[in-house]
Amino acid sequence: MLTFSRRIIFLFCAASFFLLAPLSAQDSADRIFFHAQVFTGNPENPYAEAVAIRGDNIFAVGNLQEVEKSAAPAAERIDLGGKTLFPGFIDSHSHSIDGGLSLIGADASDRVFTLTRLSPFVANAKKNGRGMRGDILEIQGLPLAFWSHPDVLNADFSTAAYAKQCVLLRGMDGHTAWANHALLERAGITADFLKKLSPTERGYYGISKIGQPNGFLVDAGMEKIEPLLPPHTPDELLAAARAALRYNYSLGITAWLDPLARDEVLQAYKLLADHGELTSQIVAFPQVFAKDPAAELAAVEKTRELYKDVPNLHITGIKVFADGVVEFPSQTANLTQPYKNPAGNNNARNGELLFDPKKFAELCIAADKQGLIIHVHAIGDGAVKAALDGIAAARQANGDSHLPHTLTHEQFVRPEDFPRFRELGVISALQLFWAEASNDTIEIVKPYLAPEIYKWQYPARSILDNGGIISGASDWPVSTANVFYATYQAETRKGDEGVLDPSQAMPREAMFYAYTRNSAHAMNLDSIGAIAPGKRADLILLDRDVLTISPEKMRNTKVLWTMVAGKTVYRAK
Repeated sequence: MLTFSRRIIFLFCAASFFLLAPLSAQDSADRIFFHAQVFTGNPENPYAEAVAIRGDNIFAVGNLQEVEKSAAPAAERIDLGGKTLFPGFIDSHSHSIDGGLSLIGADASDRVFTLTRLSPFVANAKKNGRGMRGDILEIQGLPLAFWSHPDVLNADFSTAAYAKQCVLLRGMDGHTAWANHALLERAGITADFLKKLSPTERGYYGISKIGQPNGFLVDAGMEKIEPLLPPHTPDELLAAARAALRYNYSLGITAWLDPLARDEVLQAYKLLADHGELTSQIVAFPQVFAKDPAAELAAVEKTRELYKDVPNLHITGIKVFADGVVEFPSQTANLTQPYKNPAGNNNARNGELLFDPKKFAELCIAADKQGLIIHVHAIGDGAVKAALDGIAAARQANGDSHLPHTLTHEQFVRPEDFPRFRELGVISALQLFWAEASNDTIEIVKPYLAPEIYKWQYPARSILDNGGIISGASDWPVSTANVFYATYQAETRKGDEGVLDPSQAMPREAMFYAYTRNSAHAMNLDSIGAIAPGKRADLILLDRDVLTISPEKMRNTKVLWTMVAGKTVYRAK
């Protein structure tokens, strides 16, 4: 295997430096970064040793001698001390405003791992006010294993000090929650309410053996709770947006796709822009439901018109949910075979497919014709298949629009669908930080799935080997947005309980392409995603050679500085 430095020598013996842009009158603005190990994100010329920028753009990339020839004599020369220079990372599925709200709220992620630690955290969140949404105490980021213990949650948070205090505990997956008795009563979620629901509708609520709601809620079960929470104020939205910027920049993330752009999310980005702080390229997709495609797409066009003048904000697609999540007790992901219940008998159920396939195909055809990217949440193998079918209908009806339609999550995929990603030009936005052997992928999943479905969990390598394009995605705040943590998991698939199907391990360089050029492709933006002449100067400096060191050392990589459009927006202390 060639070392990084030998790869550079080899490549530059075989080919000269990249094409150079002509000099402008702004010679004094030229900056040359040199003595660096440069990963360009461009597979045709993946490595370099020097980069020159002018203003907010890159204009030369290659070896130092040739880059110097293209720059003004007065260009500033910046020695990077042998460190590694990358294009800015791009997250192709990040709920960044929601992530910012969690940063300024009561987020239990990485703080609460056991039920015994939950009570003091909740009490403190009430005392310091960070958990209060109006008079509702809201906690975010809880482990999914907690939902198997509703009796403990009710004993701790529906009695004594919480008998009249509404409490909402949100799961780390963004799909599940638990509400105490006081909040259930306020929402009208009672035994009588549950009796009136169809069996499918009741599947979104936790129900005790005597028919009472136990507090657990998943997906549609939240519809009576959400309206009770007061909207965030403009000051809260701006604070959250600024917190999101700081977090992303500290991780080297310079652009992202926000895939659930409700009104307050778009308002937050506009607030940033109004304050001159939105310099990153943001792509945002409003949610549609594929129930009335014409009306829903008309509403999206109105939203696009409303925000069309916000600089660096691009509303260029739509988000559709095909299903929910797979973990017990949720089981709302749509599978090609039903779940097996805990007793192992034949009283099986399946997660609901959240759209009618014919209506979804109609939506896909119309959206594709209008130039809108289709971005589909699909967890179960049944949902993946149905989503691909809808996009296939658009390709057949309209021809190849070259729009980067995308499926995201894809926890389970049938082998016959692996080549369809390439055939249909569908990007796979995978959250491979989740690909680990742990409770979330084994104990609360494996017993309930047919073995032939469970076998293909987070099948990243199979999609890649069949010619599919994989983009880097975090789903933050569902999990960390740290690219190196995700890359470590993708490469090793290690967890507390061993290794999750090592045959699906991803090559490290493939992950770095996923978080650069491939994510730029998923956003349909060609101005970012690589270090090449004409691209925006979105750059990050890393403290180590991430392409040659061990996975364990790579996982702990630190970002030394982050640059967006030629301006340094983060510097490590």
